[in-house]
Amino acid sequence: MDALAGLLDGPRARGAFLLRSVLEPPWSLRIQDRAPLTLLAVERGEAWVVPDGAPPVRLRPGDVAVVRGPEPYTVADDPATPPRILIQPGQLSTTPAGEELCDDMDLGVRTWGERPDGSAVLLSGTYQLEGEVSRRLTGALPHLLVLAADAWSSPLLPLLAEEIGRDEPGQEVMLDRLLDLLLITVLRAWFSRPEAEAPAWYRAHGDPVVGRALELLHEDPSHPWTVAGLAAKAGVSRAALARRFTELVGEPPMAYLTRWRLALAADLLLEPEATVGTVARRVGYGSAFALSTAFKRERGISPQEHRDGRR
Repeated sequence: MDALAGLLDGPRARGAFLLRSVLEPPWSLRIQDRAPLTLLAVERGEAWVVPDGAPPVRLRPGDVAVVRGPEPYTVADDPATPPRILIQPGQLSTTPAGEELCDDMDLGVRTWGERPDGSAVLLSGTYQLEGEVSRRLTGALPHLLVLAADAWSSPLLPLLAEEIGRDEPGQEVMLDRLLDLLLITVLRAWFSRPEAEAPAWYRAHGDPVVGRALELLHEDPSHPWTVAGLAAKAGVSRAALARRFTELVGEPPMAYLTRWRLALAADLLLEPEATVGTVARRVGYGSAFALSTAFKRERGISPQEHRDGRR
């Protein structure tokens, strides 16, 4: 498993919120749902994404934006259009005065808006819980990234547009997986671009020595790794690996391994049947107590508190 595969292995939508929005200017949506990650794509017309405190970015048909929460932002026909609709946690839509709009703007299966023939059509997919997208993934992304239509090519966006309005058995699961695949495709294209400013550990994957060590750590995090063991696999001395790994990644190999194990544990703990003991063994800790100690030292809360809080 390479570093990118390890990063992208995290997205697991579970009942994600997918919607086609049909709008007619002037329109402006203030998004304050506190979702950890949202994908936006323009199917027809155009839109502007307006982050708080940052320049607005235009989206044209085929462009895809990935917005990292939980900070609020605005999506509008024009950056100057004041918010007319607020999107609250739980995907509740209201007027700025607090009047609910969900029923009034219902246009059918996963379709919402002011009129069915609106000139702007947006597709959105929202990961609603932090555990659906690992912290390592969100931490590697800017608050807003935009991939222009001419910068990538994939059949997934038209397929999502086709499937989002269907109401058939298993449709929610299918849409969850389509959203995961679309996110992975967009991020893979994004990280290949020079403006992406990929994190140091991702760039280090291109180094023949450190990249090999990262592959080993990502492939088998439960193995009782040592710097000497990694160095032997990478074909260099212990001192050479420690020096080069720290130089390129920004932290020593064992510190990186600890953070990787705890990031995996944080996601695994949200699985319904998982126990602290089973998660501990899967990520390389000998007991639930050992995992709990490391988890609390790193994150300030116990594994159980993490699980209860995310639920």
